[in-house]
Amino acid sequence: MSPPYYADLGKKANDVFSKGYHFGVFKLDLKTKSESGVEFSSGITSNQESGKVFGSLSSKYAVKDYGLTFTEKWNTDNTLATDITIQDKIAAGLKVTLEGTFAPQTGSKTGKLKSSFSNDTVAVNTNLDLDLAGPIVDVAAVLKYQGWLAGAHTQFDTQKAKFSKNNFAFGYQTNDFALHTNVDNGKEFGGTIYQKVSDKLDCGVSMKWTSGSSDTLFGVGAKFALDQDASLHAKINNKSLIGLGYQQKLRPGVTLTLSAAIDGQNFNAGGHKVGVALELEP
Repeated sequence: MSPPYYADLGKKANDVFSKGYHFGVFKLDLKTKSESGVEFSSGITSNQESGKVFGSLSSKYAVKDYGLTFTEKWNTDNTLATDITIQDKIAAGLKVTLEGTFAPQTGSKTGKLKSSFSNDTVAVNTNLDLDLAGPIVDVAAVLKYQGWLAGAHTQFDTQKAKFSKNNFAFGYQTNDFALHTNVDNGKEFGGTIYQKVSDKLDCGVSMKWTSGSSDTLFGVGAKFALDQDASLHAKINNKSLIGLGYQQKLRPGVTLTLSAAIDGQNFNAGGHKVGVALELEP
């Protein structure tokens, strides 16, 4: 098994805290696929607090014989994005993506050249911002040895001629257990623990602390599968913020998620949030 990329370190624990929750929004996602193989994804999200409605639409087409994938995206902020990806053709395990965005209203344009490579012992990814004034170079790597993981992530701003990120991570991962710790810029410290207790129960622990601050964020979460189509989600942190979620597959391709966020320290004051999400997929 290849090691995870740096951004995916601690992913199993993070999924326990993030998946199955949609606080304060009403959300609808739809995925379809045409006979010619083009995949379409659309979504609309209504924020209860701000009243803002955000929508997005994307299409994806793969030319498998050449290892190419073309993706086009649009959202209600009127931003257009196009990705061209080639994978495993230049070299085995290598993926290269050229990404561009354009905002017609402002004329803003961005471009990025991304690459990632992985094998049984290393996972490396780079991100080059195509800015003529001075690109930002982002590089991350993770090494794996007998389940142990060590990673580094750095970012260099050529315009300012200085490193803007210097992050390090260390961890251990098996099929049913994962431990991850990280230090970001020598100031922010974090750690996660994930354990698959049984076929039905997944548990996670998360902790974050910033140097010079006495404020520590600590949380525990769990996901319990009632059956193959339904699951319960729950989490709580040391500030008494409680998250509850229920996910139900109504039929093949149709998934309903109900969630609620409760402020345990101000239970009678209100301000609690609920969310509803419906996912449709053929």
